[in-house]
Amino acid sequence: MPDHSFADKLYKAMTSLTPNRKISLLIAILFCIIAPTMGYVKIGLPPVIIVGGSAIIGFFFWYFTYLRKPTDPKIILPLFVLTVAALQIHIIEEYQTGFAPAMSRLFNIPWSEKSFLMVFALVGPTIYTLTTLGLYYRIPIAGFIAYFIFIGPGVAEFTHFIFPLLQPHIEPTNLNNITETIKETKIANMPNYYYKTTGHYYFAGMYTAILPMIPGIYALYRLTKHHRKEQSQMSI
Repeated sequence: MPDHSFADKLYKAMTSLTPNRKISLLIAILFCIIAPTMGYVKIGLPPVIIVGGSAIIGFFFWYFTYLRKPTDPKIILPLFVLTVAALQIHIIEEYQTGFAPAMSRLFNIPWSEKSFLMVFALVGPTIYTLTTLGLYYRIPIAGFIAYFIFIGPGVAEFTHFIFPLLQPHIEPTNLNNITETIKETKIANMPNYYYKTTGHYYFAGMYTAILPMIPGIYALYRLTKHHRKEQSQMSI
């Protein structure tokens, strides 16, 4: 018999899901589409690359692991809590050093401190708290959020080490903080972290960027290893 294509296998796998898992799958797909689209409309291209890329990669990790068989909370929950705790410490440095205004100056995007706080200091922690509850009760969609955090605020934090090398779109040779209106949004106190201008290799949040990366990367390794072990045991 001829081999089935990947699309055929994916279709059969989707049709075999329970109604609860199908709903979680639909929510995850909508998130992968809506979140980066809203980010692009409200801010610009960088959120599409970072948020959208992390969501899509996280989706595939989640689809082939947690969605079909939710991981034991004793394994995934501590990894998630550690990643989120490290992320919150990292966000403190980002806020204190003007991450959102710095990104606005770097990419000419309207990302205000108010928007930054709303997403990362208010809405984000609410979602993380609900996700811990979902992971405890092995709710499928909670696994997707966990993988998104492991990859997005986790692995993707390495971009902080690239940003000092990029020339800002707005007054790259001006060392002072500036205030400008970008796309009808007033962005105040935009710092310049361009290495060639400052002489210091730093960007907002860079010192603590590695903190969520450590548990985030380890979580992907640990969970993938656990899933493969379970698959091998089932095939015996």
